[in-house]
Amino acid sequence: MDRTLTLGPALPALLLALGLASPGAQAQALDDPTRPPAALWAPASAAPVVAARPQLQSVLISTQPGGRRLAVIDGQTVKVGSKVGDAVVTEIHDTAVLLRRGKSLETFKLYPSSKTDNQTDRKTDRKQE
Repeated sequence: MDRTLTLGPALPALLLALGLASPGAQAQALDDPTRPPAALWAPASAAPVVAARPQLQSVLISTQPGGRRLAVIDGQTVKVGSKVGDAVVTEIHDTAVLLRRGKSLETFKLYPSSKTDNQTDRKTDRKQE
């Protein structure tokens, strides 16, 4: 005769109770990958907030003679003569944009760490016009 032990529907409940009783089955706190960094929740320091320098993000130059030249600075699409804050766009080159702030000129490069020279950009721009 076969002797088999059958517990019926009580077996899953028994296994669940044993699993919950073990210390390894306890839930652990997980970091939320979508939660903002803790630095955003820290109180602001007493240091004054300095306005960030505008960032050149993109340059769009038409290949057609006399075509348009556009630049994207801090998400704003600008052309020669447009205002960026209190500055005016004076020139748009392949990898740089010149802004006039009062009597001073500022150059914003598309690749600030690169060693491209603005003179090279100007020569390339003249060939396309």
